[in-house]
Amino acid sequence: MSSPASLPAGAVGFALDVANGKHPLSKLIPPLLFLADAVLCGLIIWKVPYTEIDWVAYMEQISQILSGERDYTRIRGGTGPLVYPAAHVYIYSALYRLTDRGKDILLAQQLFAGIYLAALAIVMACYRQAGVPPYVFPLLILSKRLHSIFMLRCFNDGVAALCLWVAIYFLQRRAWRAGALAYTLGLGVKMSLLLVLPAVGAVLLLGAGYAMSLQLAAMMGLVQVLLAVPFLAENPWGYLSRAFELSRQFLFKWTVNWRFLGEAIFLSKGFSLALLGLHAAALVVFITTRWLKPARKPLSRLAIPILLGKSPFTEQEQRAISRDVNPRFIMTAILSANVVGLLFARSLHYQFYAYLAWSTPFLLWRSGVHPVLQYALWAAQEWAWNVYPSTPASSGVVVAVLAITAGLAWFGTGDDASRVRGGVKDAAAKR
Repeated sequence: MSSPASLPAGAVGFALDVANGKHPLSKLIPPLLFLADAVLCGLIIWKVPYTEIDWVAYMEQISQILSGERDYTRIRGGTGPLVYPAAHVYIYSALYRLTDRGKDILLAQQLFAGIYLAALAIVMACYRQAGVPPYVFPLLILSKRLHSIFMLRCFNDGVAALCLWVAIYFLQRRAWRAGALAYTLGLGVKMSLLLVLPAVGAVLLLGAGYAMSLQLAAMMGLVQVLLAVPFLAENPWGYLSRAFELSRQFLFKWTVNWRFLGEAIFLSKGFSLALLGLHAAALVVFITTRWLKPARKPLSRLAIPILLGKSPFTEQEQRAISRDVNPRFIMTAILSANVVGLLFARSLHYQFYAYLAWSTPFLLWRSGVHPVLQYALWAAQEWAWNVYPSTPASSGVVVAVLAITAGLAWFGTGDDASRVRGGVKDAAAKR
């Protein structure tokens, strides 16, 4: 019989075992959290007033397209011109019809609740595939800002984020074609997914092999062309310059990340070039020291054969490398590319949190820092993204947490090459 003094220690041990996935009850945590979030979504739609930002503009733009307009430079809504690729048009055309030309806001919110829950289910599946312990999962459902982006704003970022996670899901399962297709469809919704393209390219090269990665790259490009055919036929340059506008000017009043620098610095060309250079440098560091690590070759020995149109690996090398591209590695590479891209972004708006909210918990866990610090950094990030309008303090926290997360993701994965196969076995054992 247990003594009274041993009961608290036993309860703590039980809780820790459940939280760390060492108890059979651990498997119940993700589905219970999902059900709780489904109820929360219903309560949000029922109780929290809808806030109009971009929905009406989306519907105005779709109305013009459905009326026959195909020149992107002539398509405008109340908030400005259409600046999203063609997949956005098709998805919101379907929503336009389903919601009585955008008038049925309640139905639109319910549809986006479905999109949110579908994305959450995929995210949880990706986390489980990567062997993430249950104590991390509550962070996936606690974000006020994330719920707002999906159900109170109906932003297209939610759809793009869903496509990104579907891509990760398929890539983790080595369904390279399905993963590449999901990724390019997400890119067709919003060009924000360009941030993870370097990591997706590395994953496909190492996992699928040189020849197939070229085929997949061609397929992704072809899908973008096919989606845009009606608009390219009318005004190709107009479509490309609007849907993938890389030189877009940003307004200081909407920035979430760089407000603490002041408007003069924010608008300066030097600052823009500095961010571009730092982003490029960070990508080189991650590519050479982390994302290409399974190849066990320096970048120079990979780049020269590729430039000559040859595979940089022998068949035997390719088989060994492909085995090392495990679910945890894939998720780490893509999400770290995402955070690095957001860190050096020219300007972040609140809807960009759709790409960050589910990335941070994984990368903080992956870094190996104490769970208390993981939760503290997540809480600081969540606070900063919920300050409206942003302040110098909140924007400073946004950038600081992004920088810390990127740094921890790099430092915490330095020994992956020596334990990559062990990671596969560990994740498989936990499943």
